[in-house]
Amino acid sequence: MVTAAQIPGWLRALYPFEPRSLALGRVRLSYVDEGPRSAEAVILLHGNPTWSFFYRELIRRLSAAGIRAVAPDHIGMGLSDKPSGYPYRLERRIADVAALIEHLGLAKVHLVVHDWGGAVGFGWAVHRPDLAGRIAVLNTAAFPSRWMPWRIAACRAPLLGEWLMRGANAFAGPATWMAVRRRPLPADIKRAYLFPYDSWGNRIGVARFVQDIPMGPAHPSMAVLEEIGNSLPKLADHPMLITWGGADFCFDRRFFEEWRRRFPNAQARLIPNAGHYLMEDAPDETIPEIEGFLKAEAGLRQGPAKPGAPSRRPPQADL
Repeated sequence: MVTAAQIPGWLRALYPFEPRSLALGRVRLSYVDEGPRSAEAVILLHGNPTWSFFYRELIRRLSAAGIRAVAPDHIGMGLSDKPSGYPYRLERRIADVAALIEHLGLAKVHLVVHDWGGAVGFGWAVHRPDLAGRIAVLNTAAFPSRWMPWRIAACRAPLLGEWLMRGANAFAGPATWMAVRRRPLPADIKRAYLFPYDSWGNRIGVARFVQDIPMGPAHPSMAVLEEIGNSLPKLADHPMLITWGGADFCFDRRFFEEWRRRFPNAQARLIPNAGHYLMEDAPDETIPEIEGFLKAEAGLRQGPAKPGAPSRRPPQADL
């Protein structure tokens, strides 16, 4: 795991948070926990090949408004441990998030999910609808689909796929330009996205996430994903915002329409020319909209923290 002291200065300027950690057996999960120590929080779940850096501006805005924002890095991703022996499966990812929520003592959890964060977040929420609150959905899926772009399919090829993703960095690297459509990522932002994935060993999570995409009934994660998809009606009464980059090469408009079909009462917005990293491509549209959606919850209308107020973060013992 990368500690606060190991974050280089150039990255700290973009990601000005103090990462904390939670032991999950023999591995450690890195997460940021900003804002007041409240029993109600927003959990922001990233996908592949991003990390909590994806949510940096939303974390700033929520915490400045007095809202607790918690953004973990999945095991194998971001600043978390990247072990070879960890079971990189959807079921375990859901269990990790559940363990973090329990560790933080949260009584109400609002979700923001993107990419793989959708299956993970909804996987937790369908089992704990009593704790789940508002849900913001960003270019993701939480149900099986037969659609897979050829670029991702190539990365799943035996032996070749492992070499492409871990040796040639042919997944995280190209994502820095394929996942945006309006404008290229600035050099420092691109560098930040790639920072955790600088070697064969550190790209294991990127590869395992791709390999865990269930495309047939025999896949170990298919039954879990099917259960999540079948259980989504449990969340029909939860306020939901669906904000979508319409130029996403992977989670295209078919996924957007499927979300609308499943949750017809959700607020929905399609941004036609935004790519998969829509918070990079369309920050002025997406970030204020998500912030406003979350702040509409009565329990989250706390207002900005008072200057000089004592910290209400969890105790330092879990570092």
